[in-house]
Amino acid sequence: MSYSRETANNSRPAPSSAVNETLEDYTLRYAPHSFRRWGSATVAITALGGIAYLADFSIGASIGLTYGTLNALLAIVFAAIIIFLTGIPLAYYAARYNIDLDLITRGAGFGYYGSVITSIIFASFTFIFFALEGSIMAQGLQLGLHLPLWLGYLLSTLLVIPLVVYGMKALSQLQIWTTPLWLILMIGPVVALLWQQPTLLQQFYHFAGKQGQAGIDMASVMLGAGICLSLIMQIGEQIDYLRFMPAKTRENSRSWWVAVLSAGPGWVVLGALKQAIGAFLGFYLLSFAPGINSTEPVQQFNAAFHQMLPGWLALTLAVVLVVISQIKINVTNAYSGSLSWTSAYTRIRRHYPGRIVFVLVNLAIALALMEGNMFAVLGNILGFYSNFAIAWVTVVAIDIAVNKYLLQLSPKLPEYRKGMLYRFNPVGMVAFLGAAGLSIAAFFGLLGPFLMPYSPLIALAVAAGLTPLMAIVTGGKYYAKQTHDGINEPRYDTAGTPVSTLYHCVSCQQPYERPDVMHSAAHQGVICSLCKTLH
Repeated sequence: MSYSRETANNSRPAPSSAVNETLEDYTLRYAPHSFRRWGSATVAITALGGIAYLADFSIGASIGLTYGTLNALLAIVFAAIIIFLTGIPLAYYAARYNIDLDLITRGAGFGYYGSVITSIIFASFTFIFFALEGSIMAQGLQLGLHLPLWLGYLLSTLLVIPLVVYGMKALSQLQIWTTPLWLILMIGPVVALLWQQPTLLQQFYHFAGKQGQAGIDMASVMLGAGICLSLIMQIGEQIDYLRFMPAKTRENSRSWWVAVLSAGPGWVVLGALKQAIGAFLGFYLLSFAPGINSTEPVQQFNAAFHQMLPGWLALTLAVVLVVISQIKINVTNAYSGSLSWTSAYTRIRRHYPGRIVFVLVNLAIALALMEGNMFAVLGNILGFYSNFAIAWVTVVAIDIAVNKYLLQLSPKLPEYRKGMLYRFNPVGMVAFLGAAGLSIAAFFGLLGPFLMPYSPLIALAVAAGLTPLMAIVTGGKYYAKQTHDGINEPRYDTAGTPVSTLYHCVSCQQPYERPDVMHSAAHQGVICSLCKTLH
């Protein structure tokens, strides 16, 4: 039987507040044609605006000062290559089928409830990095306005709430208008510093670090890479924007691919550049301004601006850069984190409490971390977290690239709706738990001192190997519980583009495009994916 929106029963109750809120930016849903009004370039610029964080400079300075320039640069490049390669299939899948990372994960080896674990991992990423950026902003406010750190932490948290409430519409405007100024403030002082003191680069290249490590040391490279690889989860925040890409057509194919690659895995090119600049500025501060915390970005840029501007103006611009960067990234952290928390909670409790509730939850956790001075143990936190992040992203990337497209054991088209998937899929669950478990054991030295620095490689290798192996062992039979959703029209056309036909949900009385609906025997009609989750 085929259904259309004309079949709706108008005697049903009015739409609930939960449904109305999720329709603002299609929280937890497929993003339909009707909502995706932005062009490829706009989506790409908005997505790249989300990587304005200054934690990269702290990360680069931390590993550069500890392991030396050569080892730090090799660590940055190695991590960037891994992040770029694993990000390609995820970014493509999100932009092609207009779904976020949680929806992708459900059908890419984890199952309907299995991806709850990864939703929590991603939510953890957002509040960890919110806390890092908030700490950096508080440091800037302390230096520029002499505010105590505790008050700076509070202000950096409260500032983003009005902005993040309004979802994608507000975020796109914020990112587009602030990005040019942010780029000028970030790049300008570094270029000026190198122009005035060209010998700095040679001195920087030969810097051996606080440990005095001469030459290349693979253990140091891997330890540094482990910290950088914690940022592999940034692809999840890029996807929260990429899901609003316009449909890929023959006419826009080139611009579509440029936007997806630059705003998807391409974020790491700018990220790696920021880490390298951070290592350079950290070296500069340590060498020419000893006694100042050279891992604090506000101190780094204050020193760089001082080489080209009067002291009061240098300090002002450094603080402005910190504040703009913190706002740009932390609205994204709060937004993406709220989506992940909401997705996990809604599936477990079958109740939608509202995304704003979890905005506040995420911010409360981040504020607690800031007040606990997590910035002081930045490297340890990120090195530990990266093991989980690498395992998850690698499993999903390999499932898409290998299990779906090469082995064809996983359905190529995405599925994320309750009732169509098994609760748990052993392919992703076993691969993820095996990779994360072994890499964490190595991280804490349980596999011997030699393997301790190589925990990121263990997570990567085990996840990449186990994912196709488990698909072969299980024959791919745990990906789809059923293949027909009770509606005759396909969800995707012959080119793989989501179909835009509207169907009316008999539960919430709202129209939804074909990929987001299915027939429900209990409701005797078409029901949307969120209403299916809540029943």
